[in-house]
Amino acid sequence: MKILMVDVDGVLVRSHPVGWARDLEADLGLSPAVLHAEFFEVHWAEIAVGRASLPARLGPVLERCAPHLTARELMDYWFQHDADLDAAFLAQLEPLRNTGVDLHLATNQEHERAAFLWKTLGLQDHFTAMHYSADVGWAKPDPGFFTTVAARTAHAPADLTLVDDRPDNVAAARQAGWGGLHWDGDRTLADLLAAGG
Repeated sequence: MKILMVDVDGVLVRSHPVGWARDLEADLGLSPAVLHAEFFEVHWAEIAVGRASLPARLGPVLERCAPHLTARELMDYWFQHDADLDAAFLAQLEPLRNTGVDLHLATNQEHERAAFLWKTLGLQDHFTAMHYSADVGWAKPDPGFFTTVAARTAHAPADLTLVDDRPDNVAAARQAGWGGLHWDGDRTLADLLAAGG
């Protein structure tokens, strides 16, 4: 393994059982169910692979459903409430880096949150590169994601290993010739690597 590709949500960023929007209605006066039905179900698939802009699609939805909110206000709330970095997991990556393994991110994100994660949350201090769906043009577990990312690294697929909390993404990585490790938080990263997944 020359590059360890690390997923973000569910691995690096801990997920709350009921999600970042659990207090959305109390805090901002917007029902999470309405946001899901009117925005995520309708627009997210295109936004996630870079075919549409998050602010451009979110703005008109909020004008209809929550005219007191701007897209920027909701995005700021969302990103701040979905940013619980797992410091213990980050610490487990350092010994790998010290052995010469390159650390990259491989994640399904749109452009705005990707920038927040990389710059504001400081993941740029821990990883060499970030490969994310809106930039790649494909989302995990689509084979196109793995093919494109491997080509960008100029490494053979066998040199890459993905650690991800979703079994379908791990299976797709393996199908693409990568190594694949399923992260459930029950074992250390070292144990997971030693066991091969």
